Amino acid sequence: MQRTIKNFMAAGIFSAGALMSSSALAAGGVAAVEFIGMPAPTTAAKMTKTYSDAKVEVRYADGRVETKNLDYVTLFNNIDKVGSNPNEAGQLYDVKGAPIKDMNGDPVVAETPDANSLLMLPGGDVYLVTHWEYDWLLKNGEIAYKAKNWYSRMPMSMSLTKISQDVASGRLKAVDQSNVDFSGVGGLWIPCAGSQSPWNTHLGSEEDYDLFKRSKVDKAIKGLSDLYFDGQKKANPYQYGHIVEVSVNPGGETQVVKHFAMGRASWEKSRVLSDERTVYFGDDGAYTGLFMFIADRPGDLSVGTLYAAKWNQVSDKHAGEAKLTWIRLGHGSDSEIEKLANQEKFSGSESTIFEFADEPKPGFKRIRAGLKKKDEFVRLRPGKEKAAAFLESRRYAAYLGATTEFNKMEGVAFDPTNRTVYIAMSYMEKGMTPHDGGPKDDIRIPKLKAGATFALTLDRGVKDSEGRPIDSDLVAVYMGGVPELVGVDMAKMDAMGNSAELNKVANPDNLYFSDKMRTLFIGEDSGMHANNYLWAFNVDSRKLSRILSTPIGAESTGLQVVENLGGHAYIMSNFQHAGERVDVADKALKAEIMQRTDRQKASVGYIGGIPGL
Repeated sequence: MQRTIKNFMAAGIFSAGALMSSSALAAGGVAAVEFIGMPAPTTAAKMTKTYSDAKVEVRYADGRVETKNLDYVTLFNNIDKVGSNPNEAGQLYDVKGAPIKDMNGDPVVAETPDANSLLMLPGGDVYLVTHWEYDWLLKNGEIAYKAKNWYSRMPMSMSLTKISQDVASGRLKAVDQSNVDFSGVGGLWIPCAGSQSPWNTHLGSEEDYDLFKRSKVDKAIKGLSDLYFDGQKKANPYQYGHIVEVSVNPGGETQVVKHFAMGRASWEKSRVLSDERTVYFGDDGAYTGLFMFIADRPGDLSVGTLYAAKWNQVSDKHAGEAKLTWIRLGHGSDSEIEKLANQEKFSGSESTIFEFADEPKPGFKRIRAGLKKKDEFVRLRPGKEKAAAFLESRRYAAYLGATTEFNKMEGVAFDPTNRTVYIAMSYMEKGMTPHDGGPKDDIRIPKLKAGATFALTLDRGVKDSEGRPIDSDLVAVYMGGVPELVGVDMAKMDAMGNSAELNKVANPDNLYFSDKMRTLFIGEDSGMHANNYLWAFNVDSRKLSRILSTPIGAESTGLQVVENLGGHAYIMSNFQHAGERVDVADKALKAEIMQRTDRQKASVGYIGGIPGL
């Protein structure tokens, strides 16, 4: 795989997000953009669709200023058939590439498009990698996954869509589509957020929290065993919960690698920084950790060192502030950790890495890592340090004293100019509150259900907790909430179904930073706003603007900013699970909303109307 990546780089492939038009800037091109926000929707027609009424003010290097309307364009829906693909876009597949069917013999089609990577290849071909995160198994618009003899979690998929561009208008179109083959890596489990590497590959994530709960492991793995492997093989939980790298060759051939060396957790997103070695992750769920991976070589994520952070609190203001220290978990390579993954075993009662107890025992440590209210007492089995570091990364981090009290840690973004990493914390509760009952109390901030986005300050010459130098110039040493991006809980829900301040971000999830726009984009996964929004926050002017609304109850997903593709900029954006929650007080308005909402439909698309930078 590494040889393939290096060949891509030698061939001159760059990510679409990196195709900046320096010649355009020199010849009077775009110098700056500023987003002009839009109000929240109030009618059933607008509350049930994805749209943008926002604008962008474009300032050119020659002094001209233009105001342009933003426009949301749907590339395809999950139930569409694109090009030569005989199946619907959200179709899930087994190890042989055959469509998975439900207990009634109907195709299993996911309603949950998540991450996007729009990638440009040599010769100008453009492809879009899209995650299908999980499946509700909807029947007649109702959730039916609890049906007898069925599965709460499906083996999932990614799709590859060929994209054409009308250069004059900038309009993108989906022209063909295929399934990304994961048979070589044992299938795919809950691919959540994703990012684009500096060398133009897609980095997906396996959000794996069910596979850390001993009471759920066997049930969680059953769908993979029965449906993906068609009962011919029992899936091993240690094969899932990894960062997945997808390379796209000219012609649309894909190659897939799971990076066992980057550790195993409930990865929401990984972001590779500008040195092409340092990576930060979002770890989703309750009682999770903050992890950093440093690759041995630029452009190669197959071998490196994994760290976990300790939060050393200095303030509970603005969602909390802390100094960070880093605990080294271990150094490993994909090949050696994959070998361990094939050897080690984990079921609902036993692990070959840790011994478990549900009450105090001599020689066992009390930890809480991934379990909402229940402590575990664990003892590392002899000689299992490396296996624990990379296959039980969250438990091992807690075992060594790192902080595993974060809650719903989601997207990650990087501002290279200000040397700042941004991380979204969707709901700040449970382990992040004082005296939560856990074995530690590192994080002690007031409960904030609306969540916040944090800024991490980076430094050079940092040493780990044992005094060993950390081989990166981009190590986070301080973490604090961004005041303008701290949500505000309301005392009670309003008539439209909002329980968080409407003109502030609530429950941030997807993050993407555009350095050319000097803007941090924030997508919501909110149970506190009736509609979820996509926001633009200018880190210099500190202006926050609402630029997109998704259908009521739907999550804003798929965020990626492409700064210049054929002279146009794009903000990739999807929505999933429309109508999940409708709490509108007015009965007539609620009835109209329910009539207009198609719970089986989800869309992949983008915001257009922005000139290339």
